[in-house]
Amino acid sequence: MVILKTQNLTKRFGGLTAVNRVTLEIEEGKITSIIGPNGAGKTTFFNLLTGFYKPDEGRIFFKNEDITRLPVYKIIRKGISRSFQVLQLFEDFTVMENVWIGVQAGKGYGKELFSSSEFQDVKEKTVEMIEKIGLSDRMDTPIRYLSHGERRMVDVIISLTSNPELLLLDEPMAGLASEERVKMSGFIKELSKDLTIVVVEHDMDVVFSISDKIAVMHQGRLIAVGSPEEIRQNEQVQQAYLGEAR
Repeated sequence: MVILKTQNLTKRFGGLTAVNRVTLEIEEGKITSIIGPNGAGKTTFFNLLTGFYKPDEGRIFFKNEDITRLPVYKIIRKGISRSFQVLQLFEDFTVMENVWIGVQAGKGYGKELFSSSEFQDVKEKTVEMIEKIGLSDRMDTPIRYLSHGERRMVDVIISLTSNPELLLLDEPMAGLASEERVKMSGFIKELSKDLTIVVVEHDMDVVFSISDKIAVMHQGRLIAVGSPEEIRQNEQVQQAYLGEAR
């Protein structure tokens, strides 16, 4: 089943066409990676899917519903969430507090924070999510004292507090050491058992190890879509990207 699809999606910035008539289908329950050189249009494509940019042409469908012109908050409510290349965390707040804010917002509570007596369900959900990323012993640690890999894990788990069906991850391996990359790859594979994931990533070893399908962008266009092996053997992809990347 196709959970998300785009039709001729296009975004221009002045004379630059950052995303050029991209038509792509995302299969439910799969990990789809989007790769391409810097400037290929990958992050702009993510910003279109999540409502941060509005397309100049084309349409976006989520579960057969046209979401092209919906604002960001309505897209989130439909079941799409994302993490960002630049971490969006409160450095002076603890792990518990950062995740709590996301859980509380996802449950639709008001502005009063960290009241465990009134929001016991928020506390329970927060603890459960922190346990998923193996940071139960760091709950009371301020974010600034975590490793970069641990921060990434917290950022990803916060993106799950809205209970999405589709999760978009923008360069989750950025800045991670080799051991942290292995841990993050395993975490993403584990998450994919319960939801659909789309990843923008430059680490080709990770991409080929976790992906069910790979889409390749070049100069704003989608030039190839296929299994990891099909993409590895594609001559056009080799010329445009993989030869340089590897």
